[in-house]
Amino acid sequence: MTRSERNILDAVRLSLAGDRRVVLAVSGGLDSMSLLDAASRLVDGKNLVVATFDHGTGEPARKAASLVRARAAALGLACETGRASRPLRSEAELRDARWSFLRTVAVQLGGVVATAHSADDQVETVLMRVLRGAGARGLAGLNAPPAHSDGPLRPLVDISRAQLEVYANERQLRWVDDPSNDSRLFLRNRVRHDLLPALRVVRPELPQDLLRIGKAAAAWRMEVDAFVAAHVQVRRSANRGTFEVPLAPFVGMTRAELSVLWPSIGASFGLTLDRRGIARLVQFTIDGRVGSRIQLSGGWSVARSRDCLTFGASSQVAPAPATIDLSRQTLWGSWAFRPRIGGGEDVRWSSCLPPDAVLTVRAWQPGDRIRSARGSIRKVKHLLSRAGVTGHKRAGWPVVLAGDEILWIPGVRRSNITERLGTAGVPFICEYIDR
Repeated sequence: MTRSERNILDAVRLSLAGDRRVVLAVSGGLDSMSLLDAASRLVDGKNLVVATFDHGTGEPARKAASLVRARAAALGLACETGRASRPLRSEAELRDARWSFLRTVAVQLGGVVATAHSADDQVETVLMRVLRGAGARGLAGLNAPPAHSDGPLRPLVDISRAQLEVYANERQLRWVDDPSNDSRLFLRNRVRHDLLPALRVVRPELPQDLLRIGKAAAAWRMEVDAFVAAHVQVRRSANRGTFEVPLAPFVGMTRAELSVLWPSIGASFGLTLDRRGIARLVQFTIDGRVGSRIQLSGGWSVARSRDCLTFGASSQVAPAPATIDLSRQTLWGSWAFRPRIGGGEDVRWSSCLPPDAVLTVRAWQPGDRIRSARGSIRKVKHLLSRAGVTGHKRAGWPVVLAGDEILWIPGVRRSNITERLGTAGVPFICEYIDR
């Protein structure tokens, strides 16, 4: 066994150890096909699920998804596939669509996502964060501890791409090189192919410097998060969907100290703060009046009471409930529900609706529950949170009901109502539209 192979297997064994289900994010490229191969050698197949997402960017993406499905089948592993329901152009759109799919698969299967990000990806990420003026929290990059216990895991983050290439060739693995990885339209590709090589000419040790910065920032971030967990008790209101943060721990703190703590506190309940948001929140903490309110980015607002700050989605009027017509398209806010013709749609966004029931779509409401395919009752709020639908997004997320029973949370979960009613369902699909 070569040194590269031993390092990779040790890293995967350490990260994926334990009797838990792991959702492997496999794109079909060299890195993820190497992760798939190593994981299949070390983890019981019943605990592995392969997830691959076709971004809809062309023939190479389709070939990559096909390769992943074939390889998973050859290894005897389950494979979940998804495809973009609309054209995706920016890096952010591609990333968000992929992660929405991965989180949904993880929630539905009760697993944790594992990605094939390498040390080279970490170098690029930290450099990009430096270019954007990120603080210490952001400079942790891919070494940042997961916001929740359910991942994601990054077993290869300390393994170089060169080591992975050696491993893949020794194992005679097949992979697909996506031409979009060379496109200068994307910032990461410009950093990878142009900026980093130029900087390394001047400072050959730059990649190692960036990796050290990332590790130091991650350690600092973990210390801050531990302090927040020990000293700031966030109270979650299940009925109103708000989060209360007591003001007592902040008495006597400086602006600099508050600026360090607020991003960690916000992250604990799904609030992401940019530099401007941090400054506004710090100022509001110091001199906000009782009864006053400010708006933050991402659709959040915060109100001040005598002893706490209450965070929630900004006031917004959800569309009125609408009746779903099984014979044609139904529009609800920025969502469209239509009969499904043929196949090829993303299964997360499709469902079979009972033809003999009164079907309605409305916004999620606190206290909503759904009966799973196995018959257990689950809180819709928890399912949405685990799927990454939090804050203002959750406030306007559609749920479909048959009578008074929730049967479908598009993109998240379906119930077993059709089977229980003993009727053949009408295939339907839900799509987000920009109106």
